[in-house]
Amino acid sequence: QVQLVESGGGLVQAGGSLRLSCAAPAIIFNLYIMGWSRQAPGKQRESVATITPYDSTNYTDAVKGRFTIARDKASNTVYLQMNSLKAGDTAVYYCYAKANAIEHWGKGTLVTVSS
Repeated sequence: QVQLVESGGGLVQAGGSLRLSCAAPAIIFNLYIMGWSRQAPGKQRESVATITPYDSTNYTDAVKGRFTIARDKASNTVYLQMNSLKAGDTAVYYCYAKANAIEHWGKGTLVTVSS
């Protein structure tokens, strides 16, 4: 069973920052595309950001310029730095790893942004 362990969620005021972390097994970290998705209450899950093993990144338009995804090879950890948070960013954030048809998901961490 592949475990992706997320941390870093919490309550923050609008305009503030949070950093989410996702620790992965080395083989997953080195071979899979990793990313973050989020699901707000009553909404479908949406992809927020992805990063490839070669550090190529992609972001959904809603977070461009505010969120940054990065990989730390020393600790097999993927980070999501979230700045200028808005109430609309409130959601459960999930870390995932994807390679072709194979996907692994973390359990999620709640981010609440108060306005």
